[in-house]
Amino acid sequence: MKKVVLAYSGGLDTSYCLKYLKNEKGYEVHTVLINTGGFDEAELAAIEERAYELGSAQHANLTIVDKYYDKAIKYLIYGNVLKNNTYPLSVSAERVFQAIEAIKYAKSVGAEAIAHGSTGAGNDQIRFDLIFQTIAPEIEIITPIRDLKLSRQEEVDYLSKNGVHYSWEKAQYSINKGLWGTSVGGKETLTSNQTLPSEAYPSQLQKTGEEKVTLQFEKGQLVGINGTLDAPTKNIVALEKLASAYAIGRDTHVGDTIIGIKGRVGFEAAAPLIIIKAHHLLEKHTLGKWQQYWKEQLGNWYGMLFHEGQFLDPVMRNIEAFLEDTQTTVNGTVIVSLKPYHFTLDGIESENDLMNTTFGQYGEMNNAWTSDDAKGFIKILGNAQNIFSSVNKLTHD
Repeated sequence: MKKVVLAYSGGLDTSYCLKYLKNEKGYEVHTVLINTGGFDEAELAAIEERAYELGSAQHANLTIVDKYYDKAIKYLIYGNVLKNNTYPLSVSAERVFQAIEAIKYAKSVGAEAIAHGSTGAGNDQIRFDLIFQTIAPEIEIITPIRDLKLSRQEEVDYLSKNGVHYSWEKAQYSINKGLWGTSVGGKETLTSNQTLPSEAYPSQLQKTGEEKVTLQFEKGQLVGINGTLDAPTKNIVALEKLASAYAIGRDTHVGDTIIGIKGRVGFEAAAPLIIIKAHHLLEKHTLGKWQQYWKEQLGNWYGMLFHEGQFLDPVMRNIEAFLEDTQTTVNGTVIVSLKPYHFTLDGIESENDLMNTTFGQYGEMNNAWTSDDAKGFIKILGNAQNIFSSVNKLTHD
């Protein structure tokens, strides 16, 4: 009997795939869940139990949170990556790493094929397939949902006919939770004019008023919250817990998919948005003008290539080296105010702060140069445009 590894999440699509591959195609199905921070131990145990109930020959839960942070998230922070100035790549990044670990697992168990539950109309199919065919081109890729062009209702009906109850109400929304945020897709995101209802988001408003939080960064990494030092992954989880109580981080991303159509997805990413914005503010104080300029260009490219599944392209390692090199002086504390549905950045404290009054105070005092220095600087700065205007007899009407 041929062995196939299914990248399994416990959701509707992968539950359908498991049953279909076993019953209709006769495969020995091995399931693997790659946990990038979205599941606790109880949830992992429940998913494993469900996989065996559906017919999995062997199931594995692989938790890669620290690896995911170290090889992906920290660079997304260094680059202040927000797709279309909105989306922190919550699912985009984790899918790439789920694909990498899933195909490695398939090779380790000697599988002839690997399967995933992506449709033919989204980005995930490309992320999975690109990674699979790069790392193990000899392993066949099977995609039942894509090949059969199934609707959610058809998947629910098939499972029901095979003795598996799956709530249609639950199938209305697709929720993917990970360390770097939660995506929420549903009927409203298939339109251009409707918004997700509040109850569709995993976190609901629990707190009102205002709460001050301090975030401590060392070389661009979040190493402490409110004076307590811990590992960056744990700090992300702790900040998410603090901020999600204020229902912070909700938004809808509209973007160009890899396959050329426009798409919308809702998301909830309190910690990622706060960390990226706080980190960016700290960089404004501690990096030079041209460092910030080139970081913005390369960070944008890095996010785009990551989003489109090109993580294994060698240029990504080159950009990572640049981004990491820029973080030497990104040290200090950022003060943040949490409020219902939003947050504000109040300021920073850093020994590397370039806003140093020894040299001058903007709009107030010039401590490190004289009035004549300023006049001479301005005269020379204007030389190029003055010469061009004079030679070409421009009137600038």
